[in-house]
Amino acid sequence: MRSARGQEALTERVFVQRFTATRQGARLARLLAGHQLHVWDIPYGSPHGQAVELVVAELAANAVLHGRVAGRNFELRLVRDPVARTVRVEVSDTHPARPERAGAPVDAEGGRGLVLVESVTSRWGVADRDGPGKTVWAEIDCP
Repeated sequence: MRSARGQEALTERVFVQRFTATRQGARLARLLAGHQLHVWDIPYGSPHGQAVELVVAELAANAVLHGRVAGRNFELRLVRDPVARTVRVEVSDTHPARPERAGAPVDAEGGRGLVLVESVTSRWGVADRDGPGKTVWAEIDCP
């Protein structure tokens, strides 16, 4: 079946990778997300690319620092939907605790990750997953 002239194929683009639940794994997740966005024609350093990389960095860091279960990895899934013009970031870990969006004290060294995620995304949330743990997801509009 051929598409009409001038129409783009309407397919989602998906990137999925597991990483060790370490700081190095979180860093690698952010770097590979940036590369994948470039492959999808979302340039390095663009506002949308920076927003997606920030979200990946924060959610991966949360998976490593708060969602780590010994011997288990975390998973990053990126979904680019050209029809909805969004990039969905999903980070899954095996820890059952749900993240809390609570403002940290001004002098605290951490605790602002989900506030940052909320500020650069259109929507975000937490979902159950098959097996133990949860998936924290966020969607960024990329017009």
